Amino acid sequence: MSLLRSQDSRGPVQTPLDAPAPSSQPPEEPVNPGPPTEPRQQVHVTRTGRLWVAACVAALITVALIVFMVQNTHTVTVTFLGMTGSTSLALMLLIAAVGGILLTLLLGSARIIQLRHAVRRRRS
Repeated sequence: MSLLRSQDSRGPVQTPLDAPAPSSQPPEEPVNPGPPTEPRQQVHVTRTGRLWVAACVAALITVALIVFMVQNTHTVTVTFLGMTGSTSLALMLLIAAVGGILLTLLLGSARIIQLRHAVRRRRS
């Protein structure tokens, strides 16, 4: 890009040769062809929305579990408290996972009941 020297009242100024000449007209405003945009209203979270998200997550987990079970069909021997059995690896892991979930639900429910009783005692 070459520069051209021009004389200004403030002294010499360097401007590019290919720069557009200054215009006496004000710059054009960008044209917005659509209707004027209004600020978006915030969407409130609802119980139905939460339920929908939970159902989608549960469906994804179920699909992953089915794929896992199909890929792990070989037979394993399991020994627990003196009992020995033979079944597929996927079924044993599923039984262990369900047992862990049930234990967590049982302990969590007991804690919730305990906290509700404490709140009721403080209110009365």
